[in-house]
Amino acid sequence: MAEKTLLQQIREKELLLNIKIEDTRREAEEIIFNARKEAEEIIENSEKEGKAAAREYYEKEKARSNKEIEQLKNQGDLRVISVKETGERNIKPATEKIVKTVSME
Repeated sequence: MAEKTLLQQIREKELLLNIKIEDTRREAEEIIFNARKEAEEIIENSEKEGKAAAREYYEKEKARSNKEIEQLKNQGDLRVISVKETGERNIKPATEKIVKTVSME
């Protein structure tokens, strides 16, 4: 068997190194691709969770506001009833006072 020349040995080593470089480049590209894919999934999940949390907060605050509005309406209704009752109680004395004033008694 003939021994390889130094130049042939160097070329073989270069070829092996080029193969290793290409394999490493492919692995790096795959790692980058997977990392990007995972980052996109994380962002998508975060957006979904954020929207869900925002919707939940909105619904909770809307319910709280509606409850507060209802309480204010009830308070207003109670005030109307109170004023109406006070007015009805004062009709007779006011009428008597008006009659006295008009008839100059």
